[in-house]
Amino acid sequence: MSIFYHDLGKYIEALEGVSITEDRKRVLDDLAEKITAGHKNDLVRLVFICTHNSRRSHFAQIWASVLAARFGLEFIEAWSGGTEATAFHPNALAALERAGFVVDSEPGPNPVHRLSYGEAQPPLLCFSKVYDHPDNPTTGFAAIMTCSDAEENCPFIPGADWRFSLTYSDPKIADGTPEEAATYDARLREIGGELWYVMDRVRQHTASE
Repeated sequence: MSIFYHDLGKYIEALEGVSITEDRKRVLDDLAEKITAGHKNDLVRLVFICTHNSRRSHFAQIWASVLAARFGLEFIEAWSGGTEATAFHPNALAALERAGFVVDSEPGPNPVHRLSYGEAQPPLLCFSKVYDHPDNPTTGFAAIMTCSDAEENCPFIPGADWRFSLTYSDPKIADGTPEEAATYDARLREIGGELWYVMDRVRQHTASE
């Protein structure tokens, strides 16, 4: 029995079919190996970092959390943050809802959003914050950079055990255009497909331990 809402569960299972180039798979294999190596000592805490913590870093945090649950990788925990705080962009939230997540939002300039993905699963609490916000781990985590600006502007992340570059194009280039929804949907699926690949590889590695 699926732990996910019906439509979201179908979306998630389809992520296995997302096309990934061989060059990109080598990058993802490296990330999977680092996560597996980290597991030998403790929990693996992943903090996905972008400039504004409004789109890509949230997509990555959410998929890492959900797909870790999908593959039974209870030792993986995920957060996100930015070099500055803004707000979780409405277009990104809309893409998540189209995928099948249920979003319950509080009002405010930087609202807290509760993303539910299954009847029996605790919701994910998402809001824009800097990477060293008190809600995020301050030591013993991996800093995964999801945009080139954050990669360049944060040469050192205090408390990180290791850092990794996993950058994506910003869907905001389509804001206010007829391609807006399609662009956000494509980025959400791309990040989901790549993190499916990573989590499946981690599952394979840990199953052989």
